Amino acid sequence: MTARPGINRACADLIVEELVRCGVDLFCLSSGFRSAPLAMAVVAHPEARYVMHYDERGSAFFAVGYGRATLRPAAWITTSGTAAANGLPAVVEAALDGVPMLLLTADRPPELRETGANQTIDQVGLFARYPRWEFDMPPPGEDSRSETLLTTVDQAVYRACSSPMGPVHLNCMFREPLADEEAGTVRHTFVENLDSWKKNTTPWTTYVHSERRLELRTAETVWNTLRTTKRGLFVAGRLLSKADGEAALRLAHHLRWPLVADVASQARLGAESDVLIHAADQVLGNEGFRSAMVPDAVLHVGGPCVSKRLLHFLADARPSPYLLVRDCPDRLDPNHQVTHRIEMAAAGFCNALLEVAPPGVNSSWLETWRNASSAAERAIDDCLSATAELSEPFVVRAVTRHIPDSHALVLGSSMPIRDGDMFAAIDGALPLVATNRGASGIDGTIATAAGVACGTGAPVTVILGDLALLHDLNSLSLVASHAVVVVVLNNNGGGIFHFLSVAEPEIYFEKCFGTPHGMTFEAAAEQFSLTYSRPTSPEAFVEAYLQACLRGSATLIEVGTDRTQNREVHRHLLSLAAASVDDQQQKESRQ
Repeated sequence: MTARPGINRACADLIVEELVRCGVDLFCLSSGFRSAPLAMAVVAHPEARYVMHYDERGSAFFAVGYGRATLRPAAWITTSGTAAANGLPAVVEAALDGVPMLLLTADRPPELRETGANQTIDQVGLFARYPRWEFDMPPPGEDSRSETLLTTVDQAVYRACSSPMGPVHLNCMFREPLADEEAGTVRHTFVENLDSWKKNTTPWTTYVHSERRLELRTAETVWNTLRTTKRGLFVAGRLLSKADGEAALRLAHHLRWPLVADVASQARLGAESDVLIHAADQVLGNEGFRSAMVPDAVLHVGGPCVSKRLLHFLADARPSPYLLVRDCPDRLDPNHQVTHRIEMAAAGFCNALLEVAPPGVNSSWLETWRNASSAAERAIDDCLSATAELSEPFVVRAVTRHIPDSHALVLGSSMPIRDGDMFAAIDGALPLVATNRGASGIDGTIATAAGVACGTGAPVTVILGDLALLHDLNSLSLVASHAVVVVVLNNNGGGIFHFLSVAEPEIYFEKCFGTPHGMTFEAAAEQFSLTYSRPTSPEAFVEAYLQACLRGSATLIEVGTDRTQNREVHRHLLSLAAASVDDQQQKESRQ
C-alpha cells in the first residue's frame, strides 16, 4: 500500500504551518527518512527556525532547554523506532518539571505494525504516562481532512502550554513515498475549503486562556490562616520564571518572614533583600539552631528544593499550617505534611496576597535567622577567599560572583546543583537559573544549556560534572554555535557517592560507584572547535572564566579535582558554618 504522490508533504506542510501560527517557531530535528515529510516542510517554511542534531536524545534535551528559557514549546521531530525512544529521558524531565514540549514522532503505517517490518516498534504510548496528551495520527490518505490536522495541532499546542505545562505527543504515520516533492496540486486540494484560514495568519482554532486569579475573598481566607503566625517561614522552591521569583521576594519582604530560597527559585542569586536567608542549608547543619528555630507556619511557593537538610528540618518540625502554592495539580508532599494546597502560579498568588496582608514588622525571629545566615556566609567566604586550592565549592562561588548580567546559568544535577545551593555568592548578578531537576538526571545537560542559549538569545554558563559531560559529549556540537561557557568539574568519576554511606568499603566503592575513567576533555574541545583551558589555581580559574565571557564564543574550562579531597572540603566548610552560628548565638545570648 502506497501513499498518493505528494500527500505526505502536503499534510506535513499544513502541520508545520499551523504550528508556526500557534507560536511554535523552533523545530529540533534529527536525521531519518520516515520523518522526511515533516523535516522538509520545516526547512521549506520561511518562518520556521530549526536545529539539526544527529543524536535524538540531545535534540530532545535541546527542546527542553528552549522550553525552560521561553516557556514556549519547541517541536521535536524524529524518525521511527529507537530514534523516537531516545526522547524518553527528556520527556520525563519535561513532564516532571512542567516544561512545554511537542513530540512529533514519525511512524510506520498500521499495516506494518506487529509484522516484523524493519524499524517498526509500538510507538503508541511510547512515553508511558508522561505526555499531557497524545494522539495517534493516521497516515495521510484520500479521506484525510485538513480540518482534522489543524484542530489536532491546535489542541496539541494548547495542552502543552496549559497548566500543568508539559510534553505532548503526536505520533505521525506516513506511507511511502516519503520524500515526494510533487505536493503542489495535492496541497491546493487540501486547503481549497479553508478560505478564511488562508486569508489570515491565525490558527484554525483559537484557544482563549482565562487567567486564574486568586479572588479577594480567597486571599483573605488564606491570610486568615496565617494572620496569627509569629514564626512564619517562607520557602521558595524551584520556579521557572523570573516574574515568579520576584513576586516571592516582594511578598516575603512585605510579610517580614525569613525567605529560604532554592538556588533555582529565581529569587536567590543576585537578589538584594534583608529577609533572604542565603546560607539556610548551612545554618540548618547546626543542631542547636535547628532545634531552636522551629516555625509555626510555612508558606511554600513553587517546586521542590535541593536542600535535603531543609526537607528533613521541615519533616521534624511538622509546622501547621503548611501552605503549598504551585501551578500544577500533582502532589508535592514527600513529608506528607501539606495542610493547604493552592493551585496557581506563584506570581498570581503572591501579588493577590500582597493586597490583603498588612505589612509585617521586624522580629527577633527574622533577626535570628538573618544573623545566623550572615555569620555562616562570612565564615564560608573567608575560607574560600583565603585558600590556594582550586575546589568545586570555590568554582561555583566564583562563577555565581562573576557571571555577567547577560548570561543564564545552567547547573548540572548531582554535585553542581547542590554546590550552587550551598555556596552560591550573594553579591553576583541576577541570571536566569535553569536545571534539570524534574527527574534529576545527569543526561542531556549540555544540550539543555544549548537550548537555553537558543531560547534566551543570550550567552549561557553551564557547570556540570565529568560523568554528565561524558553522557552528553556529542552535544558539544550544539554549543559550538552559541556563546556557551562549559565549566566541567572533573573528579574522575562519581564524586557525589563519596558523601553517601556506600563510600566504604573501598573494594566495592570504586568498582560500583566511583567508576573512574581517567579521561580529560582537551581533545573533545578541539574536536568540536571549542576554546579550551585547564586552570590549576583559584586566580587562574577566575581569569579563565572572565576571559571566556568576554570572548563570547563557545569555551570549555576543565577543573581537575579529587573526589576524596572534595568531600573533606565540604565537611570543613559546613563545620566552619556551624561553628560560626554557635558563636553568633552565644553573642546574642550575652546581649
